[in-house]
Amino acid sequence: MAVYRWKTFAEDEDRPDKPRRFGVTEIRGPNHTSLFSHTLLQDMMESMGQFVDGLKFTGGSESLMPKSFIKEATKLAHEHDIYVSTGDWAEHLLQKGSSSFKEYIEECKQLGFDTVELNTGSLELPEETLLRYIRLIKSHGLKAKPQFAVKFNKADIPPTHARAYGAYVVPTPRTSERVEDVDLLIRKAERCLEAGADMILIDAEDVCKYADSVRADIIAKVIGRLGIEKTMFEASNAKTSEWFIKQYGSNVNLFVDHSQVLDLECLRGRNLGKNHKSVIDSWFL
Repeated sequence: MAVYRWKTFAEDEDRPDKPRRFGVTEIRGPNHTSLFSHTLLQDMMESMGQFVDGLKFTGGSESLMPKSFIKEATKLAHEHDIYVSTGDWAEHLLQKGSSSFKEYIEECKQLGFDTVELNTGSLELPEETLLRYIRLIKSHGLKAKPQFAVKFNKADIPPTHARAYGAYVVPTPRTSERVEDVDLLIRKAERCLEAGADMILIDAEDVCKYADSVRADIIAKVIGRLGIEKTMFEASNAKTSEWFIKQYGSNVNLFVDHSQVLDLECLRGRNLGKNHKSVIDSWFL
C-alpha cells in the first residue's frame, strides 16, 4: 500500500526557504469585510503559515482595531516568519500633513509592522514627494512598497477629412482611444527602487483582474524592466494565479486572498512554469 507524503519541493527547486526575496506569497488579512479574531489568525498561521510570506492589513482596517490586537497579530505573524504590511491608509494620513505621516510611520513600527505600502494612485503626490516619503520610511527601519496601477486615459482623435471653406459642414464627432501610461509607471517605479523601495506592487485592475483578459504584454514589460524579484502582482482569483505560475514559474511574487494560499502553493510546487521540471511524481511514494 502506497504511503502518502506531504508535498515538498524537489531538491533542485530554486525557490528558497523563508525569508524569501522572490517566490513570495502575501495574503490579504483583516479588513472591514470579514471578522478576524486572534484565534482565527492563529489557526491560519498554524495550518498554512509555512506557505505565507507576508500578511497585509487592507483598506485601513488597522485604524479600526485595538492596538493590543494589532500587536498580537504582528507578534503571531513574526513567530511564523511572516512580515506584516500596512494597506491603503497612508493617503488618509497625508491629508493631515507630512508631520502626521511621520507619526504614522513611527506608530507602525511600534505596532510591529515591517512594511508600509504607498498607493501611488490614491496619493497623487508629486514624484519627488513620493521619493521623499520612501526615504522617510526606510530611515525608520521599515520596508517601503509603492503600489502602482496602469491608467488608461482617453485621447481625442481629430477627424481626417478636409473642411470646406465658405460652406457649412456637419461637425463629425471625435473618436477616442485609450492611452496606456505603462512606460511612465515603470519609470516612476524605477526611481522608487533607486530611492530604496523594496518591492513594487502592481494592482490587478486593467492588468490581471481576470484570467481571460490578462495583459501579458504589460506584465512582461514590467518584469523585464524591474525584475521578477522586485515586482509583486495582485492575483484576484485562482485562475489568475495559475496563469502567473505557468508563465513565470514558482518564483513570481503574488498578493492573494488568504483563501487561495493552499491552491497557490500547490501550483508553485508542481512547477508549472515554462522552464521548470514537473515534480508531481515526487508527491507520492
